[in-house]
Amino acid sequence: MPDVARAAGVSVMTVSYTYNRPDRVAPATREKVLAAAERLGYPGPDAAARNLRRGRTGNLGVVLGEHLTYAFADSQATAFLAGIAEVCTEHGLGLTLIPITGGTADVDRVREAAVDGFVVWTTVDDDPVLAAVTASARPAVVHGGPAVEGLGLVTIDNRAAAAAVGAVALRGSRRPAVLAFPLDRRRVPGVLRGPDPASAAFPVTRDRLTGYRDAVTAAGLDWADVPVVVLARNDPAEAEDAARRFPAGTDTVLAMGDGVALAVLRATTRPVPDELAVTGWDDTPAAAAAGLTTVRQSLQDQGRRCARLVVGDPPGPEPSWAVVERATTR
Repeated sequence: MPDVARAAGVSVMTVSYTYNRPDRVAPATREKVLAAAERLGYPGPDAAARNLRRGRTGNLGVVLGEHLTYAFADSQATAFLAGIAEVCTEHGLGLTLIPITGGTADVDRVREAAVDGFVVWTTVDDDPVLAAVTASARPAVVHGGPAVEGLGLVTIDNRAAAAAVGAVALRGSRRPAVLAFPLDRRRVPGVLRGPDPASAAFPVTRDRLTGYRDAVTAAGLDWADVPVVVLARNDPAEAEDAARRFPAGTDTVLAMGDGVALAVLRATTRPVPDELAVTGWDDTPAAAAAGLTTVRQSLQDQGRRCARLVVGDPPGPEPSWAVVERATTR
């Protein structure tokens, strides 16, 4: 700034006002300062340094426990981010996506994020990024879980919702199966018989498995006999392939997402729901169009609530859920 001031024949304060308080500088003087700056190759005050001085960046960070493309490929992730973006728009904030892949660089990526607060997409109980978020001392909220001391939490009662939709799906069922999200960060796919839900490190997977087990037991069936097909990711293509691994005679599929439930419907040649009942989760537009019985929740509302808690706004009502019965259950 002193170099620009000398070249323009003005004070350093005038140069500062030109960039930071232009309303206090006469238009002709401002043009003279900017022309001098251009000749000297000075681009203006460094925004990062200015933000450090102010102690804020004007950005809200979303720690996304998936590959970056998931934010744009999955309709519910997109809805969740849209809710956050609404609040960012209201407050003039930017939105920074911080992808977490399970690698050693995850913690550093969170520590180095130039953001004023965090929303953490659901992750595992022992994810080290949670400690990094807590250590940052910035306001932060976890969506879906786990519950972490010092951080906010936004979620629905996944166990109760799973038990409720399971009760609908299991009417007349004798050989149910579950299509599950990953159990832990290893994301190993496979088929398990009646696994202990407590073995799942992802709280959402754990709670939904527990609710399905509640429904199976209430229906007079043995959870130990129920095959649980575990996916590596919430991916319809993987689910369509996995659907072919259900044991012969499976008459009900409890799926943890609408996308993977619709993949089961595409893969089967059996009459639905007479020979195969299917349920999903989220109540997406595609689920409604397909007549899928599902659990209705609004990820956009939950994203909005997460962001409001981070910026200090009144968060509004608690997230709600409801079972929506349609044509894919008996």
